[in-house]
Amino acid sequence: MASHIVGYPRMGPKRELKFALESFWDGKSSAEDLQKVAADLRSSIWKQMAAASIKYIPSNTFAYYDQVLDTTAMLGAVPPRYGWNGGEIGFDVYFSMARGNASCPAMEMTKWFDTNYHYIVPELGPDVKFSYASHKAVTEYKEAKALGVDTVPVLVGPVSYLLLSKPAKGVEKTFSLLSLLGKILPIYKEVVSELKAAGASWIQFDEPTLVMDLDSHKLQAFTEAYSELASCLSGVNVVIETYFADVPAEAYKVLTSLKAVTGFGFDLVRGTKTLDLIKGGFPKGKHLFAGVVDGRNIWANDLAGSLSTLHALEGIVGKDKLVVSTSCSLLHTAVDLVNETKLDKEIKSWLAFAAQKVVEVNALAKALAGQKDEAFFSANAAAQASRKSSPRVTNEAVQKAAAALKGSDHRRATTVSARLDAQQKKLNLPVLPTTTIGSFPQTMELRRVRREYKAKKVSEEEYVKAIKEEINKVVKLQEELDIDVLVHGEPERNDMVEYFGEQLSGFAFSANGWVQSYGSRCVKPPIIYGDVSRPKPMTVFWSTMAQSMTARPMKGMLTGPVTILNWSFVRNDQPRFETCYQIALAIKDEVEDLEKAGINVIQIDEAALREGLPLRKSEQSFYLDWAVHSFRITNCGVKDTCQIHTHMCYSHFNDIIHSIIDMDADVITIENSRSDEKLLSVFREGVKYGAGIGPGVYDIHSPRIPSTEEIADRITKMLAVLETNILWVNPDCGLKTRKYTEVKPALKNMVAAAKLLRTQLASAK
Repeated sequence: MASHIVGYPRMGPKRELKFALESFWDGKSSAEDLQKVAADLRSSIWKQMAAASIKYIPSNTFAYYDQVLDTTAMLGAVPPRYGWNGGEIGFDVYFSMARGNASCPAMEMTKWFDTNYHYIVPELGPDVKFSYASHKAVTEYKEAKALGVDTVPVLVGPVSYLLLSKPAKGVEKTFSLLSLLGKILPIYKEVVSELKAAGASWIQFDEPTLVMDLDSHKLQAFTEAYSELASCLSGVNVVIETYFADVPAEAYKVLTSLKAVTGFGFDLVRGTKTLDLIKGGFPKGKHLFAGVVDGRNIWANDLAGSLSTLHALEGIVGKDKLVVSTSCSLLHTAVDLVNETKLDKEIKSWLAFAAQKVVEVNALAKALAGQKDEAFFSANAAAQASRKSSPRVTNEAVQKAAAALKGSDHRRATTVSARLDAQQKKLNLPVLPTTTIGSFPQTMELRRVRREYKAKKVSEEEYVKAIKEEINKVVKLQEELDIDVLVHGEPERNDMVEYFGEQLSGFAFSANGWVQSYGSRCVKPPIIYGDVSRPKPMTVFWSTMAQSMTARPMKGMLTGPVTILNWSFVRNDQPRFETCYQIALAIKDEVEDLEKAGINVIQIDEAALREGLPLRKSEQSFYLDWAVHSFRITNCGVKDTCQIHTHMCYSHFNDIIHSIIDMDADVITIENSRSDEKLLSVFREGVKYGAGIGPGVYDIHSPRIPSTEEIADRITKMLAVLETNILWVNPDCGLKTRKYTEVKPALKNMVAAAKLLRTQLASAK
């Protein structure tokens, strides 16, 4: 019975690691306290897998912050600014790289492929002196062995490590990261030799970059790396894991012809096309690690379906060479369904979190070995059937409305310039109008009121009164600061997706379904299990209350359909775009109700539009088409005088600028304060953009308060490439995480900078 888990969540079923890390960072507990929590989590995970009869149990997938950072530590690739002088890397240097310290900034963080997890990007160059500086992989293997569990140590493969790095500051942008392969392989050899000496019989190398569009030069690096490692790998079995998409035919050929490798792991959930490649030929005598249990979603596996896939594969690779596995690390799913005592029974029967997926992998491996647990399989089949036929999943009216969308592309009737004229007549804004992105600081007091209302400790009346006072305070503050377009500050909202999900049908929420986003930060994605609709207005009450407090325009604040989709666990029984169109129709109802209630500026945030971009070029345009279409559906029904804003949260969108223009919003605000140049270069290269645009003029992720001169200087740079009449002035993101002592002076300086430039522009005329 061969079963394998690619990796496992580190945070713990109740976020134990998160709390231990934050306590350590705050100086409230010792390094020993943190290590103890970590050791307990690791041992419980290993024992849990051993108890479930998993044959290939991973070690070294635990990390105090991130697995790529662990690899950087292993290779001693510490950027010089952290003042590391050799020796084993400890918490001080490790966490300085991850989080920065008093004297220098953190290393950059970026998305791990197309997941919502973020890794710490290695900074490399020709002068990096690599050395074996963290023995974590070996230490963890020995730790498990002492507990009586023989594990498979997991390493980020050398080629993917280099391909996921960036040239350090001061290194030519064109520097070939792969030229460092010869320098890092000696360290990989040391690690492998130590693991062999400690008794490891299998080692797993994660090479997920094999699913990307790689040119032949990059593919060649895999051949070079693993033939260079071949002699030190003799006497140990090696599995190379790929995940998150299918492996392109060329890469499959390169991968499966690696001589030193014993087994190959494939994601057969997101990479169904790989099945055809395997059917077309798999190297004789090698192991196939078949990733049939989804590591990125929370649905129970269709065991009967998986079993038939496995039987077909068995015919190709042979009974003793097939290993049942997860599609990727379980890091990207919630930890344990056992802790969900409040979830509806029926919905719960459709789900499997990480702990349950381990059991599914074992059940499939047992069934292949002729020891099928009939009761387990029939309970699974019954749950699959109930999900297919449940009236809670299907809503005829929603299905009809979504099907009717096919014929049109839902554009507003007039061009953006005609609309901006009509809006200006109504709103009468100055040049360089100022606004903020939506949220204002959330005080402890505010969070307490929301918590108590949820726990029914305060009445609805008291709750509304408290929120109304908060909105009033935020409105008054913005008027004092002389901001042009106001927001209500979102005091009633916990999270930009959860707040809407709780008011839409087709959504369910877990109590402990946390997933690591980066470091100690976790998110709890809503679960979309059925057709989505909006039973009643969601934000109209608060927005109209806020508008009644001021004569200035008050923005309605909504989260867009694509962001709601990308930040949720999405149903897997229909294409993602169908679910997205349903959410778009629900938001459309809300937009039209806000307009009817007298709200003339409505912001529909699409913070996560880019997050859903498929990994492969060939699939990107289809995604962008339906994502942008979904956004247009939400606001195609409003009058020209209603101004539609959207906000986006990242800087890398030079490649999707045409899709952004195609969203046809009236005004777009952008988080760009950390990468001005990248963003502005798009417009410098002659992209014609006629709508309003507000590139963030200061970085809200940092507590520092920018001066009026600094902000004015940034606006001047923007005016060099953007027309005066379309530029807006705003921070780069919501202010929820900041303190009022930081927000007030920063906004004051922002408004002063806008006024300074208005005066200069007027006198220049």
